[in-house]
Amino acid sequence: MEGEGLGLGVVEREVGLSLCGVRERERERERREELKAFDDSKAGVKGLIDAGVVKVPKIFIRPPDELAEELKSVQIGLQVPVIDLSGIDRRGKVVGEVRFASVKWGVFQVVNHGIPLSVQDKVIDGTRMFHEQDPDVKKTFYTRDKKNRVRFESNYDLYQSRAANWRDTLNKFMRTSDQLDPDEIHTTCRCVVSSTFLNNDL
Repeated sequence: MEGEGLGLGVVEREVGLSLCGVRERERERERREELKAFDDSKAGVKGLIDAGVVKVPKIFIRPPDELAEELKSVQIGLQVPVIDLSGIDRRGKVVGEVRFASVKWGVFQVVNHGIPLSVQDKVIDGTRMFHEQDPDVKKTFYTRDKKNRVRFESNYDLYQSRAANWRDTLNKFMRTSDQLDPDEIHTTCRCVVSSTFLNNDL
């Protein structure tokens, strides 16, 4: 009798663990479906806002354990690394600073880069105008294809991260040796890029 009770307890525990696994797989499947629906909309985060979403979708909510762990490690008074590009004789030092900031922080601020504030403002205005465009216009630029040099995307790591970030990005990828074709760029940004980079306004 006693042995039978123990056997039943083991079975119940195994069934419970099995059900937990099923629930976890079901949650992961639902999450994948939500991610795919969001990605397939090609509208990005702004598309959610434009559609009138009033509650943050689950795919953007970070797990409580991850947030708790982050709160434990919060440090006060941190300063993002600042990379000063002034002085051509500092090239080796600048490369080292960029390497350190990239590995240790993943982000850095660049100063004395020589890009006039007026050009920076034009780029910001052009990007803002792009994001304010009709969604159908923006969708033509939405892609995860790394071969496209101009990409509108939301969360480059959408399918890898534990929670999506609340951001949309318009990227233009090129090396300094690349020729810039203005037709690749959306019209709201084209005049900024053309006047600045093609005419060497820097």
